[in-house]
Amino acid sequence: MSQSVIKIPSELFALAESSHFEGELPLPLLEVGPDDYAFADPVKWSVDATNTGAAILVAGTVTGVGACACSRCLEDVTYEFEGDIEGYYLIEGQEYTDSDDEDDPGADEFDVLPDDHIIDLEPLIRAALIVDAPQMPLCRDDCAGLCPTCGANLNEGECSCGPDEGLAAFDKQANPFAALADFKFE
Repeated sequence: MSQSVIKIPSELFALAESSHFEGELPLPLLEVGPDDYAFADPVKWSVDATNTGAAILVAGTVTGVGACACSRCLEDVTYEFEGDIEGYYLIEGQEYTDSDDEDDPGADEFDVLPDDHIIDLEPLIRAALIVDAPQMPLCRDDCAGLCPTCGANLNEGECSCGPDEGLAAFDKQANPFAALADFKFE
């Protein structure tokens, strides 16, 4: 079996019973939008599976350290992930009603627990890591990025090409408050 697969034991089919599972999953690469996070070590996961009556609720956490390129300067940056795993698997033959909207049977779609009672957690683990990933990974909050003219890393100091007059004019024109630059406040 895979390192992210759990088998729901028969004793878990009694109401309010719970079982704990944990493991490690090798995850060499995680694509999050334009960013690719590389994990040198396996991510660690831990979940509890609980019988809620009509379904098995799988909830827990995943942790790991991923590396990617800074969005501004392209230097390597590492990020510590700690995501929340959550899955809901309907038990075949159990009565389930959606209390929020009974008229729309497709309002909430859940997975059905497979007949072999085996759940692959990898999609849930990946989703938890993606949700925890920063929208724009930065090496530091005040990263200056790269010079748009010569490509020098501005975190290491000023570049030799000097200020770009065309870029400065563009920035001034794109600024919605540029019209106030010559306004006389009295």
